Amino acid sequence: MGLSQSAPKVTAHDRAILECKKIQVVLDREHEIAKAHLATGQKDRAVIALRRRKYQQSLLLKTDSQLENLEQLVSTIEFSLVEVSVLHGLKQGNEVLREIHREMSIESVEKLMEETQEAREYQREIGDLLANRLTHDEEDAVQAELLALQGETLGQAGPEARLDLPSPPRSLPLVSEEAQQVPLETKRERVPVPG
Repeated sequence: MGLSQSAPKVTAHDRAILECKKIQVVLDREHEIAKAHLATGQKDRAVIALRRRKYQQSLLLKTDSQLENLEQLVSTIEFSLVEVSVLHGLKQGNEVLREIHREMSIESVEKLMEETQEAREYQREIGDLLANRLTHDEEDAVQAELLALQGETLGQAGPEARLDLPSPPRSLPLVSEEAQQVPLETKRERVPVPG
């Protein structure tokens, strides 16, 4: 059910480190063999063991330097691949910019700006013509409607947006004599509320 663990992957670098450790064990063993032969008085065998040890050490040093050179080479290749990727991206970016520039030449932008200016002037002329044909009251109504639309658009009522309410009375209402005799305040009883 997905609980099985995958075995750790052994890389080439891990193998190289393991081999270096094995060679170090061999070097230590050769050193011990040389000591043992020297202790027993076999000088020629001790020299052979030390020569083998020296040969193994030189192989180890050569292997280390080759491994370092390989690591530098891999690093250089990786960096070169990144550079190639960046250059490819820059090339594509330049092509896109050229295509955009082909579509948007200076002349076409200037033409678009002129057309926009002409459209604004035309709209202004239409607005002026309509404004000259409206009476002052009609113009005020148009401006009030514009403010109301702006208020709706912004989600709030402007100061000009008023409700049409009836005007307040200008005189006091006539009250009959019977209505004047009724006391304004009546005593109310308190009633318990079940609860």
